[in-house]
Amino acid sequence: MTDNNKTLRLIDANLNRLKEGIRVVEDIFRYNYDNKEIALKLKSLRHLCRVDNYIEVLSTRDVNNDVLKESIKSEQNRSDLNSILIANFKRAQESSRVLEEITKLTSIEDSENFKYIRYELYNLETVLINITSNSK
Repeated sequence: MTDNNKTLRLIDANLNRLKEGIRVVEDIFRYNYDNKEIALKLKSLRHLCRVDNYIEVLSTRDVNNDVLKESIKSEQNRSDLNSILIANFKRAQESSRVLEEITKLTSIEDSENFKYIRYELYNLETVLINITSNSK
């Protein structure tokens, strides 16, 4: 696999993580809290999670050879809904940071988009964790 393909594979994995993390939070606010406004905000943020060369990125996916695809113990244990929210916010934030850095190699516009998403996630995390903590 060429270095370029390895970079594209890294983008693919983090793009998936980012969208998946946001989707978990989105669905909790959609179904558990029936909060249309927050769910729509998260949905629109999730729809910003894209790159122009998606087909090229997708062509490098190699799930079978992922050396860390097995879950570790901490990924399998969640104590409540808040722990799921926090874990998925962190997952999305970390992935957006990786994408922000790596896409500097391919597109400054994409890099700035992922930076925007990351900061939106930081803000949303503060607001939404307060909402869920107060609803116990």
